[in-house]
Amino acid sequence: MAYRCTKSGAVLALLGMCVAPLAAQADEQAAAAAELAKQLANPLASLISVPLQYNWDEGYGPDGDGEVSRLNIQPVIPISLDAEWNLITRTIIPVVGQDGIPAPGQGEGGLGDVQASQFFSPKRPSAGGWIWGVGAAELLPTATDDTLGAEQFGLGPTGVALKQSGPWTYGALANHIWSLFGSESRADVNATFLQPFVSYVTPTKTTISLNTESTYDWQASEWSVPVNIAVAQMLKLGPQIIQIQLGARYWVESPTGGPDGWGLRASITLLYPKK
Repeated sequence: MAYRCTKSGAVLALLGMCVAPLAAQADEQAAAAAELAKQLANPLASLISVPLQYNWDEGYGPDGDGEVSRLNIQPVIPISLDAEWNLITRTIIPVVGQDGIPAPGQGEGGLGDVQASQFFSPKRPSAGGWIWGVGAAELLPTATDDTLGAEQFGLGPTGVALKQSGPWTYGALANHIWSLFGSESRADVNATFLQPFVSYVTPTKTTISLNTESTYDWQASEWSVPVNIAVAQMLKLGPQIIQIQLGARYWVESPTGGPDGWGLRASITLLYPKK
């Protein structure tokens, strides 16, 4: 029930009747926003989102003076297949700028190799509360310069499993990609990606997250292990709901000529919840 509030003495006598519906509406809006932040922590949520993720790392190259800036455009689009299953598509489109790579004084900028994944996921969690999805991952040779990509088309399996308990979300995503064809002058791709993650959503819609994005290159027998920690906040700018994030990472392990020390991450995610 809605009540009209004015400064009339007669109506002020009904103040309690006016405040109660407004307070209830505010509580409902806060609960909906907190639920949206929780959905965003779930990579298999039925939620359209477009993260624009900027990464900066240094320590590249033979003398360690190289640096890389990377803007990842990462649209996530869920598709309802039937009453039981969703298809979740996740695509990473990197725009890369690098300096001092592959040698001092050299650099290049442009589009890198696109990575795409498709997860078939049940719409309802398992009896134990687990949310999961499996599918395929592809590496597409879209780089605009040979120093920005592998020049290989790759394909392999991918999967993710997670659980949400109250404000907590924890789980892991993994994939493995092999080269199918590509430039014979370039090394084949044979890489395993592992991303364990945990996040906590506060009552103020702030998300604190920790993960690693580890890759093992079976061709070179080398690990890349960055540990990421970030804080994100959900906001509304006019009709548009967004989440802004700021974080840092430390490279525990990196390949020869790879990044070293600390790196930075910042992102803005555009959200399009169902009406």
